Amino acid sequence: MKDAISVKEIERSLQKKYKKDTFSKFLKALEKYELVKDGDRVAVGMSGGKDSLILAKMFQLLKRFSKVDFELDFVAMDPGFSKENRKKLEDICEYLEIPVKVYESDIFEVTERVAKDNPCYLCARMRRGFLYAKVKELGFNKLALGHHFNDVIETTMLNVLWNGSYKTMIPKLKSENFEGLELIRPLYLVEERDIIRWLNNSGIVPMDEACPIVKVKKESQRANVKALIEGLKELNPVVEKNIFKSAENISLKAVLGFDIDGKKHSFLDEYDERN
Repeated sequence: MKDAISVKEIERSLQKKYKKDTFSKFLKALEKYELVKDGDRVAVGMSGGKDSLILAKMFQLLKRFSKVDFELDFVAMDPGFSKENRKKLEDICEYLEIPVKVYESDIFEVTERVAKDNPCYLCARMRRGFLYAKVKELGFNKLALGHHFNDVIETTMLNVLWNGSYKTMIPKLKSENFEGLELIRPLYLVEERDIIRWLNNSGIVPMDEACPIVKVKKESQRANVKALIEGLKELNPVVEKNIFKSAENISLKAVLGFDIDGKKHSFLDEYDERN
């Protein structure tokens, strides 16, 4: 952390220099989508990456100044990090005064053994399941995740282009497998470029992806979609905002079909009744 500015300066930058693009949008998402309420017990999922770091610092500021009465803690899972990566996670959080609790698992080892040729899908599911189960076990009712604005629009485009469906990443979601646990995304309106600007100013070097497989396998469909959106921005500078808004402006009378709770509906269902 030799090039990092002090923690107080890092926090001040969220309240001053980068407030408009980060902290204000964080607060707007909390209010607009009703993400945190009185009596909530919120766990922030910590990976050591840029998104979880800014999320943790903004939650600390919220806890310090908000009138909302909620409990706050920081939880990380170790899926089998190397000693160097485990220490880096702990050192970053210690420097930023984030009192993270790290819980160990053997997920890297299990997925490498069970699904050696293509372990990524299984690994991701196991990591989510372990984290959700631990948070539920600890008595939290909400788990805050670091998905940001660009994750939302990229997910939308991934579903359209690769899955042939129109689904987006919503700002809060009740867990289907862990009753009473709600997943919230307070960075929903915060753009990735502004997170990177804040982090670069802080001098903190976040954890890279600690999985050796991902380090080798750089290409992904999400990276392709990210590149596609960047290209489209040259033709239309507001294309990102339009992708985002498209999920708020769906006209059911102008789609071929839609799904509600697993039941398929067609535009033909009410076609004859319309004027």
